[in-house]
Amino acid sequence: MSNEMKRKTDCKSCREHLADLLLDEKYAAAHPELGAHLAACGECSAELAELKATFAVLDHWEAPEPSPYFDTRLRARLREAAAAEPEGLWERMRSFLMFSTGRRLKPALAGALALVMVAGGGSLFLGGNQQPPPVMASPTVNDLKILDNNAQAFQQMDQLLDSSGDDSTAPPAS
Repeated sequence: MSNEMKRKTDCKSCREHLADLLLDEKYAAAHPELGAHLAACGECSAELAELKATFAVLDHWEAPEPSPYFDTRLRARLREAAAAEPEGLWERMRSFLMFSTGRRLKPALAGALALVMVAGGGSLFLGGNQQPPPVMASPTVNDLKILDNNAQAFQQMDQLLDSSGDDSTAPPAS
């Protein structure tokens, strides 16, 4: 394995352990190979330093206090929502379909799919041996067949008439 490939593998495994190194000071002592890699790799050590700086800033940050009227406004909104007219059936169904996880629908959908598969398989099994219905020709096709048969009959009649005109009265030679 080349040094570049080994270095990338080491960097990848080191970056997976950066959170442990950041949160637990004893973790670096337990894993000296990570400490050696951080000493040799500038990118990984810089990333660890940036994470430490970010955590230092977050340690000094204080969340702002909520407004003194927050609770009063929240209770007023809750009273308005409770006093509001209930939603219609379609609106409740729409919100249920849009915002639910579908845990209640999954068994029903699975049952419906199984029923469709059984019905489809049964219809193939029971109806699979039947012959397809004969194809009925249209009246136009039937008329064309009759005309074709008539044309053949006329040709045969013409051949008979032509052969009867050639010495048909002469007795056959024996």
